[in-house]
Amino acid sequence: MKKYAALIAWALFVSCWSCQPKKVEPANVGKVWKARTVKENGRLVYTEGTTGNVRPSYALFRLDLTAADQVVFTDLDGRKLTGTWTLSTDNSRLILENLTPPPSLTSGNIEFYLSAPPTDNQLLLKRTNESRKTGNTENECELVPE
Repeated sequence: MKKYAALIAWALFVSCWSCQPKKVEPANVGKVWKARTVKENGRLVYTEGTTGNVRPSYALFRLDLTAADQVVFTDLDGRKLTGTWTLSTDNSRLILENLTPPPSLTSGNIEFYLSAPPTDNQLLLKRTNESRKTGNTENECELVPE
């Protein structure tokens, strides 16, 4: 009976040890990104290189993440905001903080969900809250390196 108890204890130890969470490596997003496509409330409003875009001003959109913790965010109106950026520990959110000048009705923070794991050629973002600049729409962006 003692052999079985020791065997069960060993099996529990091994199974618990092997179930330790794996450390998620931070995604490499340190580039200058520009908009390829943008949807507002699910409606395509911008495609890079296309004439007749509903919102051609997305051609001005830039997200400069080249500095390790500093961001320069140029929104669709061409206004540059500076602050800091981080990825959540699970790489599911991009967090822009302490933006100056602060965007309207924010405390200087904007967050995006990463809709898919980033690649060298694509960053898919969905803003976590509505954008006042676009009439309170929920915005989804496909970004590509500049």
